[in-house]
Amino acid sequence: MQSGALLANLAVSMNLLGLDVGNTHLHLGVMRGGKVRWREAVPTPRTHADAEGLGVMLQELAHSSHPPQAIAYCSVVPAATELLRAVLQATGWPVFQLTWEECAPLGLPLEYPHPAQIGQDRLALAFGASTFHGKPVVAIDLGTAVTFDVINHRGAYEGGIIAPGLALMTCYLHERTALLPALDPHDLATTASIGKSTIEAMKIGCSAGFAGMIQALLERVLKELRERDEGEVKVVATGGSAVSLSRMGLGDIIFDPDLLMRGLEEAWRRKHSPK
Repeated sequence: MQSGALLANLAVSMNLLGLDVGNTHLHLGVMRGGKVRWREAVPTPRTHADAEGLGVMLQELAHSSHPPQAIAYCSVVPAATELLRAVLQATGWPVFQLTWEECAPLGLPLEYPHPAQIGQDRLALAFGASTFHGKPVVAIDLGTAVTFDVINHRGAYEGGIIAPGLALMTCYLHERTALLPALDPHDLATTASIGKSTIEAMKIGCSAGFAGMIQALLERVLKELRERDEGEVKVVATGGSAVSLSRMGLGDIIFDPDLLMRGLEEAWRRKHSPK
């Protein structure tokens, strides 16, 4: 094991492997100084064979041009977490899991009645948003599901919103109807307002409906924060569908594609920096 003093030095400048264990995909990124130097996404491990395959990937990563010196991860899939734990420990690198119990000691108070219910990915987003974009701040993650997470002017996590993402919208239309085709959620661009084909009509419904949902949810959150005199609120977006926000005319939203990984790195840094 590495000494506390060495870990403190590494926390300032090191290669940290971040893992975001999601319901469908495991996202990996090697970070250094707030920047992702390498990234990969694989299906979330469901079997011991899957976990062993990840172990091989980590062994190869150890001999790459960006070898990690430690691991920080968050997970919303308990079964996959159990599979991964032994694989991560076998690397010999220090391993840190971001859980709700870690947050308050690391400077992110949780003003939330049931903190154990907060997804660990949302905690990582909160660390990233409040550290790199200031507070108060609203972090929007546009993935399979859409999440809004609110950090108030005191730097405390308050809660947020969960809604369906673009992929769920398009899949649901196809899976729950007999004749509507499957759409690529990353290919919904159209300038039309009235569809002249089934596909065009679906694209308008999904893209405009999605934009309207995001706008309505954001306006609702910002209205409450204004009524509480929270001050100027930053809004930062991340996730696979976030790049489409610029085409939706939703106002001054910052796009930070690596927000979650940066948040994991920040939590690790606070955990291992000298007190």
